[in-house]
Amino acid sequence: MTTDVRILGIDPGLRRTGWGLITARGTKLSYLACGVVTSDGDLPLALRLRELHEGLSRVITTHAPDEVSVEETFVNKDAQATLKLGHARAVALLVPALAGLPVAEYAANLVKKTVAGNGHAEKVQIQAMVKFLLPKAEFKLADAADALAIAITHASHRGAIALDRRHAVAAGGGPGAARIAAALARLDR
Repeated sequence: MTTDVRILGIDPGLRRTGWGLITARGTKLSYLACGVVTSDGDLPLALRLRELHEGLSRVITTHAPDEVSVEETFVNKDAQATLKLGHARAVALLVPALAGLPVAEYAANLVKKTVAGNGHAEKVQIQAMVKFLLPKAEFKLADAADALAIAITHASHRGAIALDRRHAVAAGGGPGAARIAAALARLDR
């Protein structure tokens, strides 16, 4: 019997971090919720990161995902912008890890290829395909649509690849170890 798996996708950003939650049962996907966690651009970096941490923590507490997927950072020409994105991405990886959830990472071009069939698809194409795959999805910002695309990508690839066990807490080594072990056991079925 196939069980429902709640997958949280996260599209990290320092200004806006998108999140999207879906349920996967075999190949059937269902939309649950999505949104954006924002930080105040007038605050110092440390306080902006705290806002992202608190916001993502609320999302995880409220929606109780089983697994989390995060988009990998791409390097652009502006090193400072890339570094700031890296800080936001670190928060996006840390929050679910602290909650004891397994985390998978996906490159942006794999997300685009999985959802739209083209690794160089435009945001409009991604949004249209997310709406097609999840007809009940309601998103106001591209960041939330991107997060849903990341969750869809994980639903598509989670059975083909094992979650990076290096991120899992060793058995008996922390409050989330049992949840991680259960999620990894579901992957091995």
